[in-house]
Amino acid sequence: MAGTKAFLMLENFIDGKFLPCNSYIDSYDPSTGEVYCRVPDSGKEEIEAAVEAARGAFPGWSSRSPQERSRVLNQLADLLEQSLEELAQAESKDQGKTLTLARTMDIPRSVQNFRFFASSILHHTSECTQMDQLGCLHYTVRTPVGIAGLISPWNLPLYLLTWKIAPAIAAGNTVIAKPSELTSVTAWMLCKLLDKAGVPPGVVNIVFGAGPRVGEALVSHPEVPLISFTGSQPTAERITQLSAPHCKKLSLELGGKNPAIIFDDANLEECIPATVRSSFANQVRSYIQRARAEGAQIQCGDGVDKLSLPSRNQAGYFMLPTVITDIKDDSCCMKEEIFGPVTCVVPFDSEEEVIKRANSVKYGLAATVWSSNVGRIHRVAKKLQSGLVWTNCWLVRELNLPFGGMKSSGIGREGAKDSYDFFTEIKTITIKH
Repeated sequence: MAGTKAFLMLENFIDGKFLPCNSYIDSYDPSTGEVYCRVPDSGKEEIEAAVEAARGAFPGWSSRSPQERSRVLNQLADLLEQSLEELAQAESKDQGKTLTLARTMDIPRSVQNFRFFASSILHHTSECTQMDQLGCLHYTVRTPVGIAGLISPWNLPLYLLTWKIAPAIAAGNTVIAKPSELTSVTAWMLCKLLDKAGVPPGVVNIVFGAGPRVGEALVSHPEVPLISFTGSQPTAERITQLSAPHCKKLSLELGGKNPAIIFDDANLEECIPATVRSSFANQVRSYIQRARAEGAQIQCGDGVDKLSLPSRNQAGYFMLPTVITDIKDDSCCMKEEIFGPVTCVVPFDSEEEVIKRANSVKYGLAATVWSSNVGRIHRVAKKLQSGLVWTNCWLVRELNLPFGGMKSSGIGREGAKDSYDFFTEIKTITIKH
């Protein structure tokens, strides 16, 4: 029909095939505020089909050698790398992040996730002990759990989805993944590469839709013994409730309110650019109004400086980097995750004071410490209640080491050994000889 706008229509990927859905959710282009994509509004029926496919594929995939699974993951990494520009363009349009960030971080790290776990799966060892007095030999083996339910968020769509899929299938599991309904396009594009990489049908199933329908159907399904979730604390509480009757294995990577502690002896030439990057990389707005209502001062950014946009972007979700000062420790902007280009700047007088204030929030995901005093760095880093502490740097990741948070930032760790342990079950075998 003339004049009808064409939308990108996504489909579920189940048992190696793209399947339509009976209803769809509108997805918006953050740069214009207009609908440009429609995402399947899946539910129990689609999850049942995905479980059947994953169940059927599990015996064959889990019996493959680590070397065979490694080859498939490396082939998938190669295909992602070949599609880097196309995927980066899609991630930027769908999520709203800059094209530069998608090109240099999101898509390259998605590639790295598959390459890393393709390699690490080849180097795991088991434990073995011998009891000479009883003539017994004990050793352990690890086996894949089965069907892994993977739920990924909107802020790092392909990056965090592959961070879950790669170790799950490397360990021999089959998976049912549910990306955020807000940012599903690159997950759908990934599906197109699975067959080319040699991933058998049913090993990776991706079902799109909203949490209350498809997410809850996945989490509560009795044949899905494991759930890996990255997202908000309220959703994690619901996942815990639904999964408890089935005693599922859970990995919950939740929010953060990450302090950046800058001492007076910090190298400001390195500290300032890194802190600016860490503070202003994401977008939302309501917290700024709340801070102003609490009496805080907005030094620059939203409501202070003018944002000039082309006409086509006037309805888009844009805001300026914003700095807030004169804010109380109990303010929502100091306690809650903002997910915006917003930072609160507050002074402190001593190590003891800043440690206490940094630890006063309910989250404990990450922190940064800037100082040239090595003793101070060790003292402060040890006392901070955070799963990760970067000192004189930011966002430097070593995938062999654990990633995860304390307190309300979640349960469990991810990384080479930690992910392998989570996606497998350990068994002790004793032989009397």
